[in-house]
Amino acid sequence: MESLKDKIVFITGASSGIGEACAKAFAREGAHLLMAARREERLRTLGAALSRAHPVRVHSFALDVRDQEAVSRAIDALPEQWRSIDILINNAGLSRGLDKVHEGSIQDWEEMIDTNVKGLLYVTRAVLPSMARRKSGHVINLGSIAGHQLYPNGNVYCATKHAVKALSEGLRMDLLGTNIRVSSVDPGLVETEFSRVRFHGDVARAAKTYENMRPLLADDIAEVILFCATRPAHVDLAEVIVMPTDQASVNHVYRGT
Repeated sequence: MESLKDKIVFITGASSGIGEACAKAFAREGAHLLMAARREERLRTLGAALSRAHPVRVHSFALDVRDQEAVSRAIDALPEQWRSIDILINNAGLSRGLDKVHEGSIQDWEEMIDTNVKGLLYVTRAVLPSMARRKSGHVINLGSIAGHQLYPNGNVYCATKHAVKALSEGLRMDLLGTNIRVSSVDPGLVETEFSRVRFHGDVARAAKTYENMRPLLADDIAEVILFCATRPAHVDLAEVIVMPTDQASVNHVYRGT
């Protein structure tokens, strides 16, 4: 097991869900945390709690990964002690709507593509040059089972997660010989704010996603990401699909009798 003590870990979308769970898991292992998200107040609260609980440094800042110029400015403006990022966790992502293409919202499509694909690219492009110069680092992308299988009305979201899968594979080729690892962690049903965001705040509709079954929790995924990050340097867990026991595929979920 590779130690994370004093490593610098950059987590996008760190204010809730899997990102927040990753921050807690990595702080527990002694990593210093760079945390970014759109909800700055939640980041501050989380950062203060982690600093009290663990002997680690925390630096957080508001960031919308869809804004390429803001991403570049934020990385360029990092204090010197935060510039050598060891692990990048591209967690920021979302789903909007569940509609057929001919009935879908173009605004929803743009938000998913701009966040899940372009945002991941913007952050990775800003962080990777330093890793490449040092010939050291680890990029961990949050994919989805939706990057392997499609489900009805999931068209654009599934397309963005297929893109994450392709980008992860392409990065691995681009970085061959640099000692930089690239992992993709691809969950099935995880109970976070995901479905509430997808259904634009409709809590009742979101709850039906996990009705009569036991989904994964954010902590479950954070532990898998932590496992990827702590393998020996010669081991790259390239792709990990994680599903609840009650799920066999995107279309097969056991919901009791």
